[in-house]
Amino acid sequence: MRAVAILASDNMIPGHPNERADAFERDLQLNLLISAFARHQMKISLVRWREAAERAHEFQAMLPLFAWDYFEGNEQAFFEQMERAAGRTRVLNNVAMMKWNASKSYLSDLADRGLPVIPTKTVDRVNEENVTAAFAEFSTDALVIKPQIGGGAWRQVLLRCDDEFPTEEKLPPAAALIQAYLPGVCSEGEYSLLIIDGEYSHAAVKRPKSGDYRIQSIYGGTEEAYHPSDTEIQTAKRVVASLDVVPLYARVDLLRGQDGELKLIELELIEPYLYLTHATGAGDENAGAEKIAAALSTRLR
Repeated sequence: MRAVAILASDNMIPGHPNERADAFERDLQLNLLISAFARHQMKISLVRWREAAERAHEFQAMLPLFAWDYFEGNEQAFFEQMERAAGRTRVLNNVAMMKWNASKSYLSDLADRGLPVIPTKTVDRVNEENVTAAFAEFSTDALVIKPQIGGGAWRQVLLRCDDEFPTEEKLPPAAALIQAYLPGVCSEGEYSLLIIDGEYSHAAVKRPKSGDYRIQSIYGGTEEAYHPSDTEIQTAKRVVASLDVVPLYARVDLLRGQDGELKLIELELIEPYLYLTHATGAGDENAGAEKIAAALSTRLR
């Protein structure tokens, strides 16, 4: 059996005193992956990402799928661990790709490649002047402000034009993105299409609870299986195909723009939740987990 580590933040390790409220997602995903990987002669272990370098020799591959705190001021330590681990074993997705993906300024790169990216303004620090400019530039009365390096709506703010300007503690701590708020997130939902080894696998539509705009389960968001059109699948595949290297896994998050077309809001290549429970097949027959296992097995030959 080949050994594979799924890397996790400390608060995603079972029994941690401050275990995340959404740790149930870890269990849902791990159980499906463990079964699928076993069919391909691979055994999964959950490992702290902070121990990745020292334990890399124990594994044929490491996937940081539950490193859900790397962006909370831990990115330097995280990537040091990933680089050292990559010197001893396969780290997937590769470290260069993850570094590029860690800063959401990658959206500008993708927009330059002709991809349909949500209107975005990149700033070194959020202030009233650049927020006012963004309201005018995007011709909108609502903005979403988020850290360039962040995830899970951490230090993210929804700001309407008549709101009081947020305090420093609520805003991103450093470089940030200012984006037009797209009301489709509430009326229609956010779509996540999973691309495994360059091919479409499955999808989910995520919706916030009433009165919120955040779709993560930790904020009361819900999701259900979604069956995208061929055009939507091709949009997601085109995003992934624009990369220099085909990633093992990618999650393409799309929102409906004001022009009626789907816009890229996130391309997740580091630690995306994979929504495997919304792939076809139950239990040991989960098609999403099977595709990841088969793709990884092929790469490890």
